Amino acid sequence: MTENVLKRNWETSVTDLLPLKPIESDLAEKTRETLDQRARLDELVSGAIDRGLRNVFFVGAGGSLIAAYPGHYLLENEGTWPVYKLQSDELNTGRPRRLGDGSLVFLASYTGKTKETVAAAQYAKSTGATVAVVTKEGGPLAEAADVAFTGKSDLFMQLAAYALLRRSGVERDWALLDRALDALPEAMVATAHEGEERARVIAEALKDEPITYVLGSGPSYGWAYGLAMCFLQEMQWKHAAGFNSGEFFQGAFEVINDDVAVINLLGEDPSRAMAERAKRFLDTYATKKTFHIDTADLTLPGIPTALRGEVSALAIAVLMDRLARHYEAVRGHDLDKRNYMFQVDY
Repeated sequence: MTENVLKRNWETSVTDLLPLKPIESDLAEKTRETLDQRARLDELVSGAIDRGLRNVFFVGAGGSLIAAYPGHYLLENEGTWPVYKLQSDELNTGRPRRLGDGSLVFLASYTGKTKETVAAAQYAKSTGATVAVVTKEGGPLAEAADVAFTGKSDLFMQLAAYALLRRSGVERDWALLDRALDALPEAMVATAHEGEERARVIAEALKDEPITYVLGSGPSYGWAYGLAMCFLQEMQWKHAAGFNSGEFFQGAFEVINDDVAVINLLGEDPSRAMAERAKRFLDTYATKKTFHIDTADLTLPGIPTALRGEVSALAIAVLMDRLARHYEAVRGHDLDKRNYMFQVDY
């Protein structure tokens, strides 16, 4: 095993270019398929409330934890129950006392096989909690759950939050939300196309940078962390770090200057002021290698102005996926290439 690791290819510089993978032809379809599960989600939530819902947990690892940020943000700010967001093994090792009968636990894993997430689902169920999971196509995680769904995990978690808010009697224009959700598939396709040129420019400009910092706030922080850890570190073997836009000013900004690469994500949710503060600083002290990605620049067709903030993080997820594809193309480094993940025991 050690010999295999030592022989791994640690190449991190540009090699031969790869063809740019096109925007997913079924992006709208995948979004609709997830939206079509709203009735089952409502049924799950209604049952949990009728049985005496006490709290809600969002649990995952890597991209699946990142996917929980928008839904968690909604419930944390508007919900009536305590809501927690935990990395899968944090739940396994910490075993929170609040978890048990009356808990509703949402877990996600793209493959349905992430071992720590499967273990978390099994443990949560053993406490008497109601366990719901979302995967691409079942697997051991689905077998460990009370209810299993398939679909896009970030949208699914946000739909779960909406179901909880609606069922708990939170006052808002639910008809307006329904119209926005109906428009969401085409809005996400438009987002992918509108972000292509920006993604190309950023990937080409930053492909050789020794380290890239990524900033985000509120529900968009998940993808600041995700772009840095999942796409750049895991899938491109590039040094990167993701920071909350507010925490950026508690230390990280001291190492920023015109020689440092920064990507700043700006959504339209209530935390936007944090991202704008970062923008003002970066535009003053680090202009040469700073790039801002702002959902306010998107058309988001069919999405009412009042709901653009809640759609922002979903749009940023689409933009980050396309940015990763552009890095893959200009660096000649396939996103599926790994040194350790899925290659060795860990």
